Amino acid sequence: MMLFLLIWLGLVLIRPQEYPALIDVGIPILPLAMLGALGTWVISRERRPLNQPTYLLFAVFIVVGMFTMAINGWVGGALIRLFEFLPSLFTLVLVAQAAHSPKNCLRIMWMISLCAIVLAIHGIEQVKLGQGWTGMPLVQDGRIQYVGIFSDPNDLAMLFIMAIPMALLMAGRGGLLGLRRLFWWAVALTLLYGVYLTDSRGGFLAVMAMAGIWLWLRRGLIVAGTLGAAGMAGLMMLPTRMQELDAGESSAYGRIETWYDGIQMFIANPVFGVGVGNFTSHTLLTAHNSFVLVLAETGIIGYTVWLAMVGYCFLMPVTVLRRPAAIEDPERQHLWTVERRMAMTLLISMAGFFACAFFLSRSYVILLYILLGLVTGWYGGAQERWQDLPAFSVRRDWFKWCVASVASAVALWLVVKVLFVLAGS
Repeated sequence: MMLFLLIWLGLVLIRPQEYPALIDVGIPILPLAMLGALGTWVISRERRPLNQPTYLLFAVFIVVGMFTMAINGWVGGALIRLFEFLPSLFTLVLVAQAAHSPKNCLRIMWMISLCAIVLAIHGIEQVKLGQGWTGMPLVQDGRIQYVGIFSDPNDLAMLFIMAIPMALLMAGRGGLLGLRRLFWWAVALTLLYGVYLTDSRGGFLAVMAMAGIWLWLRRGLIVAGTLGAAGMAGLMMLPTRMQELDAGESSAYGRIETWYDGIQMFIANPVFGVGVGNFTSHTLLTAHNSFVLVLAETGIIGYTVWLAMVGYCFLMPVTVLRRPAAIEDPERQHLWTVERRMAMTLLISMAGFFACAFFLSRSYVILLYILLGLVTGWYGGAQERWQDLPAFSVRRDWFKWCVASVASAVALWLVVKVLFVLAGS
């Protein structure tokens, strides 16, 4: 299964099937790789129980998404949404099943990081030559892009953001007389440069968020806050679109308006929303906020399920990081230190991804479910390796998630109100 899964990951991220020279070949290599991974998992003896809440919640979310189409008057749309979500469901399951093994977890991170560096090198070539080997040119304002799902510079930045902590984790492992460390540090720095070339404001904010969380966990809140403020001031001085970061700037104001439209859709359809994929049927632009998008399209029911799914994947690494680190056996202590490093990496990757996703409509993209699957599988494996790690239960926590979803919906409404005031001042 692992071989097919890595091949599929490479095809999803590098996307050679969408290069101009191959686009008319007609062989569905991406679905074939997915079916290969799925088939080998089905017959494998190493299948793990699907007992993490992420599996159940995503399945329920798909059903809710289908129902939102039917209740909004398009019964046939429910089947369309099912087929759209199935690849993401298979992705989450396969990545999670593979990631139970620490070695496979690192292999997946290795593949994500190396694919990301290929896209970053493509962007560097675009800057030098005006276009990359895919034939894709720079966007009109000089930002880099790639093919397919990464044709938006913001999506490209999101991949780089997700991969940077993974590259740094592998840099920390050393080996090969320090050459491995040097290689992965070079990868991480190149990806950081790639974020700069995307000129994505969400990407820059995500870098700050990841650095802030790392400093908070390692040095405390005061140090993180002080250095974060200094870093933000320095970032605003760079010759990037961050200098235009203002609620009254046209692009930012357009985002605020779409957030407002999304909140109004939710208020008008609070239980099941306007239907998955129907946001742009009610306004000209997409939501530009992953939370607002789910809230508007699936209502409080779907939003609660989606928020719980994402929330558990934040709680999993946090649970490991909060566990006391004192272990008498030196060998077990070393293993626990490795586990905590993995937890830190996944938590920072999640934080970076969602810092970007807060300013983009990326609630359903495949990158999200790769990351959620990686966290889910790793924690399931950690529970097998460390028997005292707690199990999460939707049945036990459902009321907390209901409260959290309502509170966050109100918070989004308040944020929009405040930003409108700032934009008008």
